[in-house]
Amino acid sequence: MEPQDNPDQLSTDDAHILKLESAAITGHTLKLVILEPGSQRLDLGALKKHVGQRLSAQPRAIQRVDSGGTAPRWVAATDFDIEDHVRCVVTPDFATQADLWRIVSTLMSEHLDRDRPLWTFDVIGPLADGREAIAARIHHAMADGIAGVRFLDAVLFDTHPDTPASGEVRSGPRPVVPATSRREKARRMPAAVLRELGHRASRSPFDQPITAARELAFSVAPLAEMKRIGASRPGGATVNDVLLAIISGGLREWLPADASRARHLRAQIPVSLHHRDEGIPAAGNHDSFINVDLPLAESDPLVRLDLISAETTKRKHLEDAGEMYDLFHALGRVELIDRAVQRFANSAAEFSLAISNVPGPSNPVSVAGRQVQQLFSSSEPGTHHSLRISAISCSGDIGIGLCTDPSALSGIAELADAITRAYEELRGAAGRT
Repeated sequence: MEPQDNPDQLSTDDAHILKLESAAITGHTLKLVILEPGSQRLDLGALKKHVGQRLSAQPRAIQRVDSGGTAPRWVAATDFDIEDHVRCVVTPDFATQADLWRIVSTLMSEHLDRDRPLWTFDVIGPLADGREAIAARIHHAMADGIAGVRFLDAVLFDTHPDTPASGEVRSGPRPVVPATSRREKARRMPAAVLRELGHRASRSPFDQPITAARELAFSVAPLAEMKRIGASRPGGATVNDVLLAIISGGLREWLPADASRARHLRAQIPVSLHHRDEGIPAAGNHDSFINVDLPLAESDPLVRLDLISAETTKRKHLEDAGEMYDLFHALGRVELIDRAVQRFANSAAEFSLAISNVPGPSNPVSVAGRQVQQLFSSSEPGTHHSLRISAISCSGDIGIGLCTDPSALSGIAELADAITRAYEELRGAAGRT
């Protein structure tokens, strides 16, 4: 992240994300926190007090964006009111899962108020089975995926062994990354560009214009079983490799049996680079990406997994994500070049859909004494990328969130079901080896 004279000025990354907001792009992520059934309904007043008392450790939570100057900056929200940010959604009696998905789809489509801090917690329920949910919306200009989870840990989840008592975010140990000389970076850059951006393909099945309408659906897979599947492969596959293989199987079943399934579907995988900088703040964006081919034409789920694992291993070994980050930031210093490169890199010919995977709480977490039963993440689609898939882990499960514009791409619930069946297929195949 680039140093700045004014710490309240939005970083280059955050300001770029803010500029992407439009009538069709809201700019926020949604974390769906589903609580186990309780003997009483969640006390909204107590939740407001609980959250309000912990906001002082999160300065962006009580600031708004001022875009009136030469560069956007964070300023104090002098009229901040917790009532505007921790609210209750009126739900029908005996609300169903379909009602919950419809409600969060509506929330995902609504822009956050730029005159206020860029986050909200909406309490939903109770559902017919007694569960309640909290839909947490956080603007990407305020926090990326990992920082968003840290924000929830700091202000929403009950204090637990992994949470500092002060409510401040504590970063985990950072892996040691070998130092790379400028000469070595310059030598490796052309090959990284060709690997990540040199694979122009035929028209993507998700190359559709989008509106602000959103439709969400979710699927779940057990984390321990995904680890076991990965460990069963000869070369060893990561949980993220298994996730991509499951999604590939779901897309293979769900997409029409035409050219979209007859070739590899290119997916962009966001990569967080927060560990690259010592002392990086909890909030803000520090992301790059790698592009990976999803082998939809391959019928064997284990072969799909091995192909994906081999490709991601190569990308990580060559540090392509870091190379792309450095390249885009170097080109970003010239606005005209930056815009042209961004259009090229984000075109539907370069990748078809984005699939993110964010590590959530490793231990069980709770809200107001109610254990979090499931945690999902949803990120919005983009222009000419009408499907977005986001995964997040939480105490033993991987929650998989699908988000689309229903006017551009329908049947998202069926894709969630297909992903569940693809997991079962992969688990069965791995068990037979």
